[in-house]
Amino acid sequence: MKRTTLGRVAVPAAAVLTLALGGCGAANESAAGPSGAPGGGSGLTGTISGAGSSAQAAAIAAWKATFEQANPGVTVNYDPVGSGGGREQFLSGGVDFGGTDAHLTGDELKQSQERCAPGELVEVPIYLSPISVAYHLEGVDNLRLAPTTLAKIFSGEVTTWDDPAIAKHNPGADLPGTRITPVHRSDDSGTTENFTDYLAQAAPNAWPHEVAGTWPTGGGEAAKGTTGVVQAIRSGNGAIGYADHSQIGDLPSVRVKVGSEYVAASADSAARIVDASSRVDGRGRYDAALDLERTTTQAGTYPIVLASYQLYCTAYDDPQTTKVAKAWLGYISSAEGQQVAAEAAGSAPLSDSGRQLVTDAVAAMGAK
Repeated sequence: MKRTTLGRVAVPAAAVLTLALGGCGAANESAAGPSGAPGGGSGLTGTISGAGSSAQAAAIAAWKATFEQANPGVTVNYDPVGSGGGREQFLSGGVDFGGTDAHLTGDELKQSQERCAPGELVEVPIYLSPISVAYHLEGVDNLRLAPTTLAKIFSGEVTTWDDPAIAKHNPGADLPGTRITPVHRSDDSGTTENFTDYLAQAAPNAWPHEVAGTWPTGGGEAAKGTTGVVQAIRSGNGAIGYADHSQIGDLPSVRVKVGSEYVAASADSAARIVDASSRVDGRGRYDAALDLERTTTQAGTYPIVLASYQLYCTAYDDPQTTKVAKAWLGYISSAEGQQVAAEAAGSAPLSDSGRQLVTDAVAAMGAK
């Protein structure tokens, strides 16, 4: 089984809230509250706590503010300890939900059966962010690259910007002989894991390195965190690196070759990867773990994304926890919830089919 680190296009909010929260029972029998959040005025009360992916932190903070405003009797806590910590705490029963940039492994799936008994595991993509390949090259602002060329740049095989491998995809561009400085993360990150997964899938012959959260090869310049990578790119002419699209500011980013076209990173183009991907075989009914199709040729699809999941159980020992968790997941996966995340964190809203993966799980929570 492949472990892939990870989801969003809006339809009218009212329609999606009806779809995503249908069958939620007492958790949202009444009308939506402020900003359309579910459960407003319904008397929903309780506290749920989560931990995990730091990539989700900004989105969760925005979701929490809106959801708690609509449901003043509810408290949602989240500790951005990282994906590994989130999975560990959820599986041990330390938190009610977990956030992770990598879906559960085989051993973790076995643990989840005990953790969620007599219910079932809910594992759904909830946060999708395009990873831009940003660069700083004076006089060049519309760079196009194929996966193999990207792999050779980051492995140190292509070292100058006027290399024929780059010129091939940029006819007419005035490419200088400036030395390339590839910038990578110095810390363990889901962004690195997703980027190396893309290189390994899309350019396997040019990228013979492992898929990992820590940079797997030498060379280039290392920088800590997204901020460090962006700063390093911005400060050095000839630099290129990978970072969350929402954080690159006015830096230009590479249009990546997909099929016969070159696709720019954007919320819309990144959201299409969910539609192009398939669910991992052999998992539970409400486990929507995805094998991201990095080699898609689907038009307009950007393949370098970080997709992040949330983990729940269809039932908890405390029925009130089940009600709050159900309403919360229904809201954050709704069209409005996804738009809140897009505005707060620059994420890509789930497409209709991507949202349906969550809808089925939400409907099962608390059902007998």
